[in-house]
Amino acid sequence: MRRAGPIACVLVAVVVAAATPRPATGQDEQLHERGEELFVEGCSSCHGAEGGGTEQGPALLEAGEAAAYYYLSTGRMPLANSTEQPRRKEPAYDEDEIDALVAYVGTLGEGPPVPDLLVISRAERAEGGELYRENCQPCHSASGAGGPLSYGRAAPQLAPATPLQVAAAVRAGPGQMPVFGPDVLDDADVRALAAYVEYLDDPADPGGLPLGRTGPVAEGFVAWCLGMVALLGIVAWIGTRAKPS
Repeated sequence: MRRAGPIACVLVAVVVAAATPRPATGQDEQLHERGEELFVEGCSSCHGAEGGGTEQGPALLEAGEAAAYYYLSTGRMPLANSTEQPRRKEPAYDEDEIDALVAYVGTLGEGPPVPDLLVISRAERAEGGELYRENCQPCHSASGAGGPLSYGRAAPQLAPATPLQVAAAVRAGPGQMPVFGPDVLDDADVRALAAYVEYLDDPADPGGLPLGRTGPVAEGFVAWCLGMVALLGIVAWIGTRAKPS
C-alpha cells in the first residue's frame, strides 16, 4: 500500500480538525452550570429534573432557547399554578440568570434558538404589516390589543413586548399560538414582523384621537353614548327653562 504524501496528511488533518466539535469555553461551561442550578431549583418540580416533563408541566426537550427566553423574559414563567394561563408580569430572574437558563434549556433538545434580529429598519414595517395582517391579526387584533380564543384562553396584548420577545414567540409558538418555522417565515420576515409590532406600540393617528384603538365598532358605540348623554343634557336644560302656564 502506498504511503500518503505530506500534502495528503495535511489535508486529512484539516478535515478532521474541522469535523471535530470545539470544546466549550470556560465561560460557556459556567453559564451552563449556573443555568442547570437555576433549573433544578426553580423549574424541575414541574418540568422534570432533565426537562422531560411531569403532570404539572410539559417537557422542554423541543422547547429550545426561543421558548425559554420568551417565557422567562416576559415573566410568564415560573408559574405558581400550572393550570392557569401564563400572563406577563415582572420577570422572576435577572438578565444574567435568564441568559443562563436559556443556555441550559437550549441543550436539552433540538428546539429553535433565539432569533438574531441584527438591525431592524423602518423600511421593513410595510412588509411586516402585511405579514401581521395575514398571520397575527385574527387573534391579536389589528391594534395588537389581543382577543379571546377557545377554551377560555385569550391572545395577549402585544405591548410592551420587545422585538426580540416577538421574534422568539414567532419561532416558539407559546400557548395556542402556532409555530412559524423558517419554512413559513424566514429570518427577514421575522425581522419585519418585529418591526411592525414595535410600531404598534406608538402608531401614528392621522385621523384624530385613537380612543384606545379598540376598533371602529367600539369607538362608534362610545361616540353614540357621548352623543346621547349630550342630547339628554340639552333636553333637560331646555326643560328647566320652560315655565309652567
